Amino acid sequence: MKYKENINKNIFRGYDIRGIYPTEIDEDTAYTIGLGFGSYIKEHGKTTCIVGHDNRLSSPVLYEALVKGILSTGINIISLGLCTTPMYYYACIKLQVYSGVMVTASHNPKDDNGFKFAFDESGNCKGQEIQDFLAYILNGKFQEGQGLLSTYDIEPDYLELFKNNLHFGSRRIKVVIDPGNGTTSIIAKKLYEMFPIDLIVINGESDGHFPNHHPDPCVEENLNQLKEKVLAEKADIGLSFDGDGDRMGMVTNTAKFLPTDMYMILIIRDIINKVDKKEFLYDVKCSKALEDEIERLDGKGICYRTGNSYTKAAVRDLDLPFGGELSGHVYFRDRWPGFDSGLYAGLRMLEILSHTEKTVDELAEGIPVYYSTPELKFQASDDIKFTIIEKIGEYAKNKEYQYLDIDGIKVLFKDGWALVRASNTGPNITARFEAKTKERLEELQSEFTKVLQDLLK
Repeated sequence: MKYKENINKNIFRGYDIRGIYPTEIDEDTAYTIGLGFGSYIKEHGKTTCIVGHDNRLSSPVLYEALVKGILSTGINIISLGLCTTPMYYYACIKLQVYSGVMVTASHNPKDDNGFKFAFDESGNCKGQEIQDFLAYILNGKFQEGQGLLSTYDIEPDYLELFKNNLHFGSRRIKVVIDPGNGTTSIIAKKLYEMFPIDLIVINGESDGHFPNHHPDPCVEENLNQLKEKVLAEKADIGLSFDGDGDRMGMVTNTAKFLPTDMYMILIIRDIINKVDKKEFLYDVKCSKALEDEIERLDGKGICYRTGNSYTKAAVRDLDLPFGGELSGHVYFRDRWPGFDSGLYAGLRMLEILSHTEKTVDELAEGIPVYYSTPELKFQASDDIKFTIIEKIGEYAKNKEYQYLDIDGIKVLFKDGWALVRASNTGPNITARFEAKTKERLEELQSEFTKVLQDLLK
């Protein structure tokens, strides 16, 4: 392995480093990132970091190359080996070592891979920090030394964290879980069997080919098997998890897909009278129903930009009891350390059900009705996508529309909204629309889709 002078700059994205293996990310890329990471944290007084990897087919070789690069700078490594991203987060907290790298591409297709990384207690690098790290790597001035490699089994500590955190009621819930053959497969069954529930597991074998469906639980079409099993087993709920375990998707007792913003409403209804600070964060993609419901409950909603690294840091920095984003990341800080765990998010819902005789569908009653599209993707190269968003902003300004520009352009109307933003995880522009009626939804979608498609010609 060698230092890669012509490293692909486009893999350095908004929240992490991510690309296709082996064309955009290969072993030399991983080794080079290791050289840069180890050198950077060493210059900032660190001596040790934590490294883990998910179950993607390319993760072990990229992990080995990354480790070799970091060790050659003189930084010691505590290796977790194969683990979920939340297990990696908890290891950093438990061991009080906040510099680390997780080899993962989260919910991306099976041929993708990447690196989530943190230099210190501030959490995962994001935005300009990642671009500054790229510049540091390109400078090519690395530290030298020979670090020591040790291993740590975080699983017992992680299981204990769950055991001490959850308190189930007398009702026994039947749940179907779908790890989607992702990394939660290594621990989900053991973890859920710790609690008084009737558990059914599908797609529970760890397999980086993801043979049964794409590992993104917040896209409804990926939950078809889960829906069928919930109905066949007459289960109370169905839960699905993404490739590295930090996100959760959910279907109700009637196999109805419940998006994350609706899940957040159920959680906020449950905890708002149990927490002192009644403020909750959500991202720009969430339904206005969430904002309406927080106001109805006499709470305060905080709309924020999309992105796991951003939303998690904001929930922590603002000292909020709970927050999340439509993509499936949610952050509990009422009695949990604040990191996103799909398995924990699912268990919190099961805990609520165990204390009531209501079904999930019944718990969801009374939520304000809005009609919305799923997140729509339009292919746009990384070189042009941000320019396109600027032009969408110019269009909104010329039309004298009210809009937010905290993350892309979110145009606000009395009866709905239109959101167009550049993806930070791939060469795409994403759009989402919502309105009080189906007719108005079609109008908004038609107007802004046409503008976007004209700009992309």
